[in-house]
Amino acid sequence: MFYTHLFTSKRGTLARIWLAAHWEKKVTKAQVFDLNLETTVQDIIGPQVKIGLRSSGHLLLGVVKIYSRKTKYLLADCNEAVVKIKFAFRPEQTDLPQDGMEAMVKAITLQEDFTDFDPHLTEPRLLITAHIL
Repeated sequence: MFYTHLFTSKRGTLARIWLAAHWEKKVTKAQVFDLNLETTVQDIIGPQVKIGLRSSGHLLLGVVKIYSRKTKYLLADCNEAVVKIKFAFRPEQTDLPQDGMEAMVKAITLQEDFTDFDPHLTEPRLLITAHIL
């Protein structure tokens, strides 16, 4: 005999999965986040009591629907985070004064000071020909 009281009663271990498979709107967002799908799938694959093949198929459908809802919630959270990041780093939103939007050339260029070179260096052409011979 197949025992379906595990998921047909409100207090059964697989009741939320059964509800998700048949009445998806009955499962709240908090209940979706509370479910651990890994242990639920293990309960469906290796049950303590016998579950019919059709019933286990319905339960696996419920797992898929809950997993789908979890991914939708994750996508919504990620999209919200991207929007907030883009809003925080808008190009027109700067702390600089209007006259300080461009840097002066002297502020971003190095001075051309060539006094550190050794004046006794030979010319590069002479070095190349000396190595070839």
